[in-house]
Amino acid sequence: HVQLVESGGGSVQAGGSLRLSCAASGYTYNRNCMAWFRQAPGKEREGVAFLHSGGGTTYYADSVKGRFTISRDNAKNTVYLQMEDLEPEDTAMYYCAARSRSYSTTGRLLPGYYDYWGQGTQVTVS
Repeated sequence: HVQLVESGGGSVQAGGSLRLSCAASGYTYNRNCMAWFRQAPGKEREGVAFLHSGGGTTYYADSVKGRFTISRDNAKNTVYLQMEDLEPEDTAMYYCAARSRSYSTTGRLLPGYYDYWGQGTQVTVS
């Protein structure tokens, strides 16, 4: 049974920072793909950062490039999203996602690319 549990969300002022964590259990992601998505009220779920754990490849949405960094700790089976210089537009529920199928460069920031999802953690920037 695969479980993804996010933590680290909260309220922060514009220009501040937060680090989100996604702890994976029942899922060996060392050679697979994980990502962070976000969804604001009334908007579609948006992919913001991708990580291929095997090769360390990362990919970011233009809206967060240069401000967000996705990383992993294999020993802890945890993926992180370091968010810097936060803006009110970053306010959303943030979700961790994992893929168990083979790697593809197509659709890495689209929800259908992923097989497992966490429950989300709220980030509010004012």
